[in-house]
Amino acid sequence: MSETLPPCPECASEYTYAMDTLLVCPECAHEWNAAPTADQSSDEASAEIKDAVGNVLQDGDSVTIVKTMKVKGAQSALKSGTKVRNIRLTPGSGDHDIFAKVDGFGSMELKSSIVKKI
Repeated sequence: MSETLPPCPECASEYTYAMDTLLVCPECAHEWNAAPTADQSSDEASAEIKDAVGNVLQDGDSVTIVKTMKVKGAQSALKSGTKVRNIRLTPGSGDHDIFAKVDGFGSMELKSSIVKKI
C-alpha cells in the first residue's frame, strides 16, 4: 500500500497514506502536500489554454471576441471585437474554458477558440 508513497518527513514512518491532495502520517499526525511527479507536471504543461491564434492565455488577461456569436436568452449577439477584461481560466469544464464578465451581458463562459489575446 505505501510502496509508492514517500515516508513521513517528520518521523520517517513508512505507513503514510493519501487523503485528497495531502499525504498523512498515522504515527505522528503530520500532513504535507505531495510533490508533483514528472507525469503530473507534463500533464499541466500540455493543459495550457490557447486562444484562436495560438497565444497562451493566463488568468487576468484581456481578450477580444473574434467571431460574432448568439447568446441564448439575450436580445442581441456578442459582436466581434468586443473586449473582455480580467478573464479567469477554468480548465476541465468542457469546451467553455474561460469565465468572464462581459459588459452588457454579465457573467458567462466562453470558448478559447473564439477569443484573441490583446
